[in-house]
Parts: sequence; structure tokens; C-alpha cells
Amino acid sequence: MIQLFLHSFDLPLRHTFSISHESRDVMPTLIVELRDGEGRRGFGEATETRYYGVYRQDMIDRLEALRPRIEATPLVTPEQYITALLPDLGDHYFLRCALDVAAHDLWGKRQGRSLRDLWGLTDRRIPTCFTIGMADIPTMVAKMREQPWPIYKIKLGTDHDLEIIRALREHTTATFRVDANTAWTATQTVELAPRLRELGVEFIEQPLPPEDREGQAFAFANSVLPLLADESCHREADVAACAGAFHGINIKLMKCGGLGPARRMIAEAKALGLSCMVGCMTESSVGIAAIAQLVPLLDYVDMDGALLLREEPAWPVRFADDGRVLFPTGGGTGAALIESPHA
Repeated sequence: MIQLFLHSFDLPLRHTFSISHESRDVMPTLIVELRDGEGRRGFGEATETRYYGVYRQDMIDRLEALRPRIEATPLVTPEQYITALLPDLGDHYFLRCALDVAAHDLWGKRQGRSLRDLWGLTDRRIPTCFTIGMADIPTMVAKMREQPWPIYKIKLGTDHDLEIIRALREHTTATFRVDANTAWTATQTVELAPRLRELGVEFIEQPLPPEDREGQAFAFANSVLPLLADESCHREADVAACAGAFHGINIKLMKCGGLGPARRMIAEAKALGLSCMVGCMTESSVGIAAIAQLVPLLDYVDMDGALLLREEPAWPVRFADDGRVLFPTGGGTGAALIESPHA
């Protein structure tokens, strides 16, 4: 028998985090726990994300309404479990993610094996980037110097983006990636790309709004830097349309519905010749531990969400000095709340 437990936390950020469409100091999050009859505990996470109309209390209310179905559905495999619940979850992808990841975690813990091992993956590791949110230039420089890192993702979308990159470059030799979060035009993208490349930028993430398909086609044909989709690639159905419009995709577990959909998106993207990145929200190490299981499949990874927090409720996922994840130990994703046994 499965039992459902819900844990609400307000995650305090180390610094105000700003992107082109919002700023925040605290991230409300919901940790979903599935516990079996032998006391094994699987954890998944969904953050409150107002930009996408996702609110924690709404998620709690919906899960409580579904509690009888969630607890009565046998968990044989994660795929079977989520498929059985899909008619009830509908298009709420953040809740799908929390339950999908919790089911995967519990499934792995029952077998005492990591998901990577169960999927037949090696422990290949790639470095994560560390994100510098939008702020005035001195503040962005200070954030970067506070956290020395081999790769930074710089949030852009101002009228002085090139000035920002030039100023940051004076203080580090690290690789840069930039994310405009849909704030640019096609012309800006094409004009900025050569200068950004000269400043050590590796690629540009989601420069244009998703609806500007004509502009994206122009940018794709003329940019000297690779372009990765984020807001243009939320779900499995979005992957095919990114071929011929982007050079790669950035998958978010909460936007696509969890580890099962993410693995299918990665397989499809690779078949289409697209590079693959998995990114994070500002979330605890419960969510980050799930992303870590996918790292051997990826070209790039952005799993710094928990590093942006002042404190968190989960045992932290840790990184080596070169930015590569130290894979969580134990079965499943390896996630555990601090007050729970660290399995």
C-alpha cells in the first residue's frame, strides 16, 4: 500500500533572483512523498511558479482530492503508476513531475539501486553551470566572485546586455552561457552573437518569444552561436518542432512532467540531431537529485537550483570543484529530507 505525504517549504534564496519577467527572494515548494508499507520513502518536488500559473496551495488541494486514487494505485513500475493516474492529473505537469519523480525514487529504493544503474547508464559526469540572475553590474560581478565556478549562465534581457558580459569577463576566464528568457528580437540575436562569441559565450538560450517562429527561423539561419530552446520546448510534443529552428533543447522536469517524459524527449532530440540540456527551477536537492540521474545522457546540464538557496530541507546534492555533480548515494534518486533517514 502507498501512503501520500505532503511537505511545504519556503526556500530562502541567497540573493534576490531576477530574470526578464520576474524577481524573487523566496521560492515556495511542495515536496511530495510516497511511502510504502515497509517504510521506504520516495520524494518528488514541484515549486510554485506564478509565471506558469502554478500555485502551491492549488497543488495541495488537488493532491488531497486525489489522495484515495494515489494511495490505492499499486506501484509496480513508475511508468505503470503514472499512466494509471494520468486521467486524474490531466495537464498539471508540475504535479505529474512530483509524482513521477517520487514514484521513480521509491521504485529505485525498493531495489536498492540508483536510477542510473537501473537504466543501464554509466556514471559519466559533466559540469553544471552556475546562474547569475539579472541585477546591476556591480551586483552581478559580486555574485560571480562570491561563487567561483567553471561555467556561468548569465541571465540577460536588458538594454545593456553586451556591457554586462564585458564587465563579467574582466573577472573570470570561465565559460559563459547566456539566457535571454525571450527578451530579444531576431535582429538583436544575430547582431549580438559574434560579439558574445568573442567574449567566451558558448550558446544562447531562448532569445525570442516562442510565438515568433519567423524570427526564430531567421536567428537559427544566421546566428554564429548555437541557440537552445527553453520556453519553446516544454513538452514531448514540442521536440519535433525544434529541429530546424534550434540547435538544442533545454528540458525542465516540472514543465514536461517528470523523468519518464524527460527521457523520451532526450531520445527524440538525439534522433533529430539536437543537443540536450536539462535545466532546473530554483528548487531543493530533491529536484536536483532527480536531474542528476539524467546527467550521463546529456550534453549540458543546469542543476544549480539548490546552490542558490540559503538553506534547504533536503540532504544537499554536492559538486566537485570542477562543477561536476557528486552523484547522490543510495537507491532511486538518493533524495531524502533532513529529518528523514538518509537512504
